[in-house]
Amino acid sequence: MLKKTFETTNDWTLLLARLTLGAVMFPHGAQKVLGWFGGYGLAGTAGFMTQKLGIPAPLAYLNFAAEFLGAILLGFGLLGRLSALGIGVSMAVAAVLVHGSNGFFMNWTGTQTGEGYEFHLLAIALSALIAIKGSGALSVDRWIAGRLSVNRTQPHSAHSAPGLQQA
Repeated sequence: MLKKTFETTNDWTLLLARLTLGAVMFPHGAQKVLGWFGGYGLAGTAGFMTQKLGIPAPLAYLNFAAEFLGAILLGFGLLGRLSALGIGVSMAVAAVLVHGSNGFFMNWTGTQTGEGYEFHLLAIALSALIAIKGSGALSVDRWIAGRLSVNRTQPHSAHSAPGLQQA
């Protein structure tokens, strides 16, 4: 099971998908955690999510981890499946709880009461792709999977341990 977590192909399309998702989600996470890009920071966002939306605090902090840490991990291709799953769930919850009542379209003209959920569908689709297929080319996950394969194919005996010589 551990190997399946990291296993991925040398697919450059997956690299593009994970870098795009990570790059788009990082500012959203940084708004929530650091207060960057016009965000309210950890305390302000946590207060909004727990008091106004009624989300339990542990789930709000999981959202912050998914959007901020998940985006960073996607950049490296480390724990890509888990990071993508977290982002996908976060986007699905946001689409339903916050943006669903605003309709499909983003608020391009400023005439809607809020943003629609079209962005969320794109993020969910990219998340699903990465969660199913893995991190792809140039990923730490691919390197770890390769190391796990090498370790499983080597014989496990005292004679094959590093530093021991056969008589």
